[in-house]
Amino acid sequence: MVEQITAMLGLLGVLSLFCQWLGWKLRLPAILPLLLCGLLLGPGLNILNPDALFGDLLFPIISLGVAVILFEGALTLNFKEIKDHGRMVTHLVTIGTLITWTCIAVATHFLMGFAWEIAMLFGALVVVTGPTVIIPMLRTVKPKSELARILRWEGIVIDPIGALLAVLVFEYIAVAADPTSHVLLALGYMLGVGLGFGTMTGFIVGVIIKRHLLPHYLKNAGVLTIMLGVFVGSNLLQEESGLLTVTVMGVVLANMRGVDIADIIEFKETLTVLLISALFILLAARLDSQAMLNLGWEGLALLAVVMLIARPLSVWTCGIGTTLRRNDKWFLSWVAPRGIVAAAVSSLFAIKLETLGVAGANLIVPLVFLIIIGTVVVQSLTAGPWAKYLGVSAGSSQGLLIFGASLFSRELAKVLKSKNVTVTLADNNWDNIRLARMDNLPVYFGNPTSEHASNFLDLTGIGRLLVMSPYRQLNPLVSFHYQDLLGFKKVYGLNNNDGNSARHQLSEVYLERLCLFGESVSYAKLASLMSKGALIKSTSITDNFTFTDFMTRYGECAIPLIYLQAGKVNIITGASDSLVSGIELISLIPIEAQLLAKELDEALVTQAAEKLP
Repeated sequence: MVEQITAMLGLLGVLSLFCQWLGWKLRLPAILPLLLCGLLLGPGLNILNPDALFGDLLFPIISLGVAVILFEGALTLNFKEIKDHGRMVTHLVTIGTLITWTCIAVATHFLMGFAWEIAMLFGALVVVTGPTVIIPMLRTVKPKSELARILRWEGIVIDPIGALLAVLVFEYIAVAADPTSHVLLALGYMLGVGLGFGTMTGFIVGVIIKRHLLPHYLKNAGVLTIMLGVFVGSNLLQEESGLLTVTVMGVVLANMRGVDIADIIEFKETLTVLLISALFILLAARLDSQAMLNLGWEGLALLAVVMLIARPLSVWTCGIGTTLRRNDKWFLSWVAPRGIVAAAVSSLFAIKLETLGVAGANLIVPLVFLIIIGTVVVQSLTAGPWAKYLGVSAGSSQGLLIFGASLFSRELAKVLKSKNVTVTLADNNWDNIRLARMDNLPVYFGNPTSEHASNFLDLTGIGRLLVMSPYRQLNPLVSFHYQDLLGFKKVYGLNNNDGNSARHQLSEVYLERLCLFGESVSYAKLASLMSKGALIKSTSITDNFTFTDFMTRYGECAIPLIYLQAGKVNIITGASDSLVSGIELISLIPIEAQLLAKELDEALVTQAAEKLP
């Protein structure tokens, strides 16, 4: 039996990784291959029976996994960020959540015959969308930038809000189902433990991080261990209060001033990917296929209410007073796929409610999975054509992500921004990011290949990557990561390879893309020129002032960088680039070229003066 459990755990790990890879490769939410894998192993082939395999350990495994997922989600709930992302996002995660919750709860009560308490719990469970399903869909659909930002931030912010709402409803049901307790008193005690203990422990952990009371190598493991201990301790103080406690603890940490939780979020996200993947396969394997079929037309009618009534009503109500057009609202009304958080939390609550003998608890999981399957499959297949029909597709992405926020990168970004080109600077160096923010440039602080970046680095409108950093070890990783994401020919790097050390020889595939601004241009050369007073200048190349005239004026030391033509951004990669009339040329003008241009201007003035009578 021990060998069987060990083998199955190993198989779960391998299959989880494969499903995540398959979702990435096919540009689909990973939830789809994970779901199919679980259904195939469980109801399909009867290879995996989680209840029989893990026995009494199954509930603790799911319980601890959900606690980590909720804590990680709560760490992203920064109240300031909600305000920073516009009125529509704020409305969707507040007013929209209440509208969606109410609509689904009412429909569930009348269509499925659930008691009001269970109907309200189900409504709370399926209000969440989540970045794990939204972001892969946006990469495929490519709506215009404003709509992509709204959907992306709605998915990130609503995850912990929806989970917190579901936890609160569950706490009420759990208390009300206990015949020995006074409902209001017991609920008040449970909320007191959850909110009070969560706030206190969140503050204490924040102080520990802020004052560096844990060494750096223990910070992530320490916070995880403390969180699990708090979860168990809260449940000992008051049964079923642990999930609320860790959610509140995460929210407190996310909103404490001076507490750097970026590393913790990245670590938790890596752990959560593994937990979510394994949990979802286990949960899908537990599904009773007959229970899914028994949902009948009522289940399909409820799915229709979720997609065709609750979501449009929420979007159109929240859109009042915003600048969104009618077609924008119709697109947002269609895209709201449900995610893995709903599946994980619903499965945990269903097990708990079944032990309490609550009627209808056995139908929660099949119904949640029906909503997940319906929204993800239908919307993944139709969102692209729907966006094109409405005219809200972004088309070809002309924006640039620049890795490395040095002086050169910042000056180039300012010129590009003045030409209405979308540009974002990413860097690990806080001083560079601070200076870029002072220039009012969009930035991302951190490693652009991290899991945190996949959720928080806004790539809306970004079609190419320029690697212009001094980090020789990180540059290849960033390049390969975005070659997979954007395409091989959409990634460019500076030729920083000195070729002196055999240890640092790089692959031909990578070297082929080190052609940014020409093979002779390196980071060191650009930094040196900028320190000596070089300027980045935009020049119109016309029939009256050709590229030959440009080179005559500034000489061979001028470095053409990028040119804009008919709304398209073109990266210059060497002398072979043909620069014709009708373009806006952005170039680096060294101090020598500036002096040459000044001498020419003075000579022209002198000639003009000599011709005067």
